[in-house]
Amino acid sequence: MIRGVRGATTVKENRAEEIWEETERVLREMIAENHITADQVSHIWFTVTSDLNAAFPAKAAREIPGWEFVPVMCAQEIPVPGSLEKCIRVMMTADVKVPAKDVQHVFLNEAVALRPDLGLTKQNDS
Repeated sequence: MIRGVRGATTVKENRAEEIWEETERVLREMIAENHITADQVSHIWFTVTSDLNAAFPAKAAREIPGWEFVPVMCAQEIPVPGSLEKCIRVMMTADVKVPAKDVQHVFLNEAVALRPDLGLTKQNDS
């Protein structure tokens, strides 16, 4: 069944290297927790808040071996007043073999505040 797998993270600074590093980190955790291979993925959408413009987070997906052919797209989040700052969100559409309630969504760093009701949320230990 084609399902959406959500992920999000935050960065401390608007720096390209940090955006790519944190995006790759959340992607790798989404992949591992849901046992997803690149061939199962239809596409990945990345969004960033308006305070992040140093890099396209989608580049991080292309850096993962075997994932360079997965279609990716970036967009800017709606700038809602009071929303979480320096946030990168991920929506991966993939063929996973579990019910929607068993999909493991991954929220890291300050992004754990976005959806504490979803299954997998982890604080950044660094």
